[in-house]
Amino acid sequence: MQRLRTIQSVATWARGLQREGVTIGLVPTMGALHEGHLSLIRSARLSCDAIAVSIFVNPLQFGLLEDFDRYPRTMPRDIRLCEQEGTDVVFVPRAADIYPPGFETVVSVQRLTRRFEGTSRPGHFGGVTTVVTKLLNLVRPDKVFFGQKDYQQAAVVTRLVKDLNLPTAVVVRPTVRDADGVALSSRNVFLSPPERKAAAVVYQALSAGREAIREGTRSVKKVQAAMTRVIWAEPLARLDYAAVAHPTTLEESRVVRGQVVLLLAVWIGKTRLIDSLVVTAR
Repeated sequence: MQRLRTIQSVATWARGLQREGVTIGLVPTMGALHEGHLSLIRSARLSCDAIAVSIFVNPLQFGLLEDFDRYPRTMPRDIRLCEQEGTDVVFVPRAADIYPPGFETVVSVQRLTRRFEGTSRPGHFGGVTTVVTKLLNLVRPDKVFFGQKDYQQAAVVTRLVKDLNLPTAVVVRPTVRDADGVALSSRNVFLSPPERKAAAVVYQALSAGREAIREGTRSVKKVQAAMTRVIWAEPLARLDYAAVAHPTTLEESRVVRGQVVLLLAVWIGKTRLIDSLVVTAR
């Protein structure tokens, strides 16, 4: 496995393989790898000839009061896990390489970013789409892999790739969860033992929304109420938003029709967790 640090080195690696007809899968991460990330690497390995994993804590997607400095950084462990999973290249750039002096371009997806995470974290998606665009331009992978937990992010990247005619397929894989339903997240390490136990309420709330739909509820407000009641019952939890939206456009409506996505953002103590669940009304 190669560990590449510079933009030129990863571009050279990728172009060399592409000239030989080798397909490349890219798994963009911010490190602190867990089983969810590893499942993406395994999916990439099954469908691509060569795998690149990027590890970059992207400052552009953090707000002024967010946890950039606190975000977990476990590079030696991350490198070891990537090697164990058969990764071909780990790309570990410096912020100064991604955003050199004088950098002033931001790639922006408009409508999809105006709600939910876009409202709660202003500027966040501009950072995501800018760094993803740079990574896709550098590596030019055949496929790029994301997890469904960050549902809106995956939808935004899918729109970005389509709108800019980028020659990369976006693959979104199911959320990986612990036995109690808690979605794996790098931020879970911030939870104290009582908070970790309380975090199960997020999936419980999503499940309550799903059950309401399966039982015939078609009112979006009633499905939201089913989810929020579960969150409010947990003293350590504080709701940011609970939404029922179209799975592609993320538009909210009054009535549940066909397939919808349930979206939650919840504070557990000082840690903000997001999760999602796709449900079909029959």
